[in-house]
Amino acid sequence: MKQPCVYMFANRRNGTIYTGVTSNPPRRAFEHREGLVKGFSSQYGCKLLVWFELHATMTDAITREKQIKGGSRAKKLALIESVNPGWTDLYETLI
Repeated sequence: MKQPCVYMFANRRNGTIYTGVTSNPPRRAFEHREGLVKGFSSQYGCKLLVWFELHATMTDAITREKQIKGGSRAKKLALIESVNPGWTDLYETLI
């Protein structure tokens, strides 16, 4: 699946949040879940896909990622809660 996507991973409900962008959501989600991505997400155990948004172009996805990263934590939490109030792992919806 090649589809520009912005996503957020968390280590638990209301825990640490990692925001990223990819052109291959299932592959990238697998990498996060298995700890194959070294850095922030693996250091803090961000393995739960709690939010994602598909885009038509990578430019649109990158613009949206910057908007989300530039926003407050409260806005990120509200965005997650608006579509995933139970903070369930959305990985299965990608594959």
